[in-house]
Amino acid sequence: MLADALEHLVRGIVDNPDDVRVADRPVRRGTVLEVRVHPDDLGRVIGRSGRTATSLRTVLSALSRGEGPVRVDVVDVDRAR
Repeated sequence: MLADALEHLVRGIVDNPDDVRVADRPVRRGTVLEVRVHPDDLGRVIGRSGRTATSLRTVLSALSRGEGPVRVDVVDVDRAR
């Protein structure tokens, strides 16, 4: 549910919504949501001084109450290779 919500929010921000991928993986203490977007949209998702990414994390944190801690990572696809 959290991955779907995050994907919906990110698709509304970017210029290339078909390239948005959100993967969730459980870790020892909660869940990690990895967001991958088109390289041209990376700045939009992070925002000036990280404000957009921080806002996304805040919304997901509010949605995850009772499900344990959630970490949102924005992955730079160019550097991941």
